[in-house]
Amino acid sequence: MADFQEYLRPGARGHLIGIGGVSMAPLAEVLAGMGLAIDGSDMAESEKTQHLRDLGIEVKIGHSAMNVAPDIQFVVRTAAVHDDNPEIVEARARGVPVFERAEAWGAIMCDYENALCIAGTHGKTTTTSMCTHILMAAERDPTVMIGGTLPLLHAGHRVGAGNTIILESCEYHDSFLAFHPTIAVILDVDADHMDYFNSLDDVKESFRKFAAKVPENGRIVANLDDRNTMDALAPLGRELFTFGLSDEADVYAREIKGVGASSTFEIYYHGRLFTDVTLHVPGIHNVRNALAATAACICLGVRPNAVKYGLAGFNGAGRRFEFKGRYNGADIYDDYAHHPNELKALLDAVASLDYRRTILVFQPHTYSRTAAFFNDFIDQLCRADLTYLPEIYAARETNTFGISSADLAGQIPGSVFCADFAEIERALRAQARPGDVILTVGAGDVYRIGEDLAAQGGR
Repeated sequence: MADFQEYLRPGARGHLIGIGGVSMAPLAEVLAGMGLAIDGSDMAESEKTQHLRDLGIEVKIGHSAMNVAPDIQFVVRTAAVHDDNPEIVEARARGVPVFERAEAWGAIMCDYENALCIAGTHGKTTTTSMCTHILMAAERDPTVMIGGTLPLLHAGHRVGAGNTIILESCEYHDSFLAFHPTIAVILDVDADHMDYFNSLDDVKESFRKFAAKVPENGRIVANLDDRNTMDALAPLGRELFTFGLSDEADVYAREIKGVGASSTFEIYYHGRLFTDVTLHVPGIHNVRNALAATAACICLGVRPNAVKYGLAGFNGAGRRFEFKGRYNGADIYDDYAHHPNELKALLDAVASLDYRRTILVFQPHTYSRTAAFFNDFIDQLCRADLTYLPEIYAARETNTFGISSADLAGQIPGSVFCADFAEIERALRAQARPGDVILTVGAGDVYRIGEDLAAQGGR
């Protein structure tokens, strides 16, 4: 079986399928920066495909066997590209090795002295973004790959010249097991992706294998407050570097004041004051994310002031309680939450912001997740003053469960199931008033509702 490492040399010729994707576009840029000859294909034009063209990387729109040039030596694909894709079929017919995206990133990180991998069922994008802010403040010039847009970077990635790479690391399909972390951060472990994992124990086993990839001279950073994390890592018999709200952790917080629009707190490291922090994103879950980022950066030898000023400059990542604008005096925010525990963290944070009413538009993500956590979703969706439910976003699935958002609406008093976004927008225009917060929530395309509404302003 081919090893991607052997292709990481100037002049090697590669083709990326789905090159406009959130982690494929930066992969193309990194590989080209290493001197490889890269081209690719995608289904549609986007800002990312145009950016790649501006860098001299050829991008074809649409998938065809002809896109695989005669001199291509390897192909990399996203998880969304299946074996029947004509470019995959062509590559395999010619004996050209086909690699998964995670395999490529795993090979690349071997060239860095420090590979900081942020994993967890929830909070990965935010914590990876916080680490990026801190390491930029520390002038470490990191290479970065985030599963969302970070305003500081005007993108979800950065190609740096330093000796550190920071990667958001996802457990789905065990993809992070292709990585080679020198520092692995485990934010939390929860039952999710039940279309792949059979049980919570399977999820724990995946995270345990990921942490076990850290060499003996590396560090495993773990959330002491999360029982599932500690249970998953205990069988390793390794020393853990912990963070949490309790002073039993290696890195912990004291004097937490306010978890609304901003909060202040002190960070302690091994019982001594490390720095004080002002955080401009709401919720106690973000205090924990900041502690995780601090612990990870302590492992990299970052000084207290870089943590202080790096976190002070962080105002959130794209689709993580992202302010979209206003309509008729109501504030509009968008959030990627698609698991009941993420919904809880979001609604807890919003409850601290003193809005008169919370209007929630929640788009469930995948039939399997909706079925697996049906009652848990109901518990959280009942908390909003008004709840609108568009149909489930199918993503990679077909509806073998016979489930609909209408089933959720039937269990939530006062909620409304809407067949299309236009119907929801009409309802929001009629309902919105000063003192309201409108939340568009989910991992699908529900953000479009808030963007359309904000574009109309007070009309």
